[in-house]
Amino acid sequence: MANTAANLTGTQPKAVLFNQQDFIQLRSDCLKSGSLFCDPTFPGSSTSLGDRELGPNSAKTKGVVWKRPTELCTDPQFIVNGATRTDVCQGALGDCWLMAAMASLTLDPQILNRVVPTGQSFTSQYVGIFHFQLWRFGQWVDVVVDDRLPTRDGKLLFNHSAQKKEFWSALLEKAYAKVNGSYEALIGGSSIEGFEDFTGGISESYDLKEAPPFLFNIMRKALQLGSLLSCDISISSDKEVEKVTDQKLVKGHAYSITAVEQVHYCGSLVELLRIRNPWGYREWTGAWSDKSKEWDQVLPEEKQKLNYSAEDGEFWMSYKEFLLQYSSLKICNLTPDTLCSDQVGCWNWAVFEGEWKVGSTAGGCSNYPKTFCLNPQFFIRLEDVDDDPHDGVDGCTILISLMQKDTRKKREELSNIGFVIHKVPDEYKGRTNIRLGPDILLKRNPVARIKIFRNLREVCERFKLPPGDYVLIPSTFEPNHGGTFILRVFTEKEAHTSLIP
Repeated sequence: MANTAANLTGTQPKAVLFNQQDFIQLRSDCLKSGSLFCDPTFPGSSTSLGDRELGPNSAKTKGVVWKRPTELCTDPQFIVNGATRTDVCQGALGDCWLMAAMASLTLDPQILNRVVPTGQSFTSQYVGIFHFQLWRFGQWVDVVVDDRLPTRDGKLLFNHSAQKKEFWSALLEKAYAKVNGSYEALIGGSSIEGFEDFTGGISESYDLKEAPPFLFNIMRKALQLGSLLSCDISISSDKEVEKVTDQKLVKGHAYSITAVEQVHYCGSLVELLRIRNPWGYREWTGAWSDKSKEWDQVLPEEKQKLNYSAEDGEFWMSYKEFLLQYSSLKICNLTPDTLCSDQVGCWNWAVFEGEWKVGSTAGGCSNYPKTFCLNPQFFIRLEDVDDDPHDGVDGCTILISLMQKDTRKKREELSNIGFVIHKVPDEYKGRTNIRLGPDILLKRNPVARIKIFRNLREVCERFKLPPGDYVLIPSTFEPNHGGTFILRVFTEKEAHTSLIP
């Protein structure tokens, strides 16, 4: 799949039409006929709500009426005074994970404009049709929806904005429900899933209690590559959600990390992080906060460069303190077609679609030697080492993501998935189509592997490998677990990747 950048405003030329529905053509047809659009592929009926928890006979769907925003208020707006986090309020649907991802969109206008194309309104050329762009298993899709939304007692049933006349977030939720088959299909999930579907990126998660060495440098390099970083403080119960600590940090709340720097302090270098509370207020009051005494010992030119004392919800904290105060870090590494900027570098990336076929290519992991070698194999050639390695050791950074397809839409049980990486023996050097057999896969240890097979939509791991030729083998844990998958490979330097026949 091509890895070129795309224009980030309006309709994206690279996006595939979901259900073959062309927004421009459909809107034009409705303008000519003088009718409001009604989507036949996701109708305003019980089938779009669900068939179990939100089924036709469910108490949760009694009294539901589908209404357009023009029927709910006198002056509906698509976006009011710019998109903000308060535009995303959870309704009577267990999709808080999606709400968190949607709220994060408002922090980056460039990415928001990719997902929510500009120029849409309830006035100019309004015919009850809107469109959004979502990343779906390796490609961007342009999703059309009509603006009939489920309501009860004259109020939106699901996601809504604090601004009662604003509807972009409710319509985006509908588009996401459409690609997944129903609103019910959105119940339960991880914010990482939503974040990736809004960016096309690969997300890494780090438990800060077990932070790897050189994580500070990994974060610094990630920001240079345009990645999005967030962190949070874990909670032990729902009662702790948004509980404020003595030093004004909010538990169970997603923060953004916007800069990684070093400053001279009392004769030594101190590692600092700039962290943003998306609320725009309530800042950390401990060491290195806006008015803390530590800044008195920093050179004026360094203080000015870091803009250390702005009342905007953004604050500085030492990296050591960060590891103590926060629980987890998430890094969403973006592809060039999501993030297009001269200010940052870009990951090189490749995407492959594959399938585990029962009785054929669903070989299971290496615990099953009779079938393991039947799994799909992918060739990777790493030639150039990283610039400015985060750990001071030369090598090639590689991120591997393995994702199961359509599990939410099909509502199937997730398989335990993972992968191993084997070095291609020297005798096969130079060949890109060599398929490794039992003599290598069963007798030699892999050079890298996923830590543990998991029944998740996606597993992801970061490695550093010497330059060379490798074979990557994705699999389910047990054999004869069929399914389709997406394999993504991110590298700091250009790499040659291909499916081995």
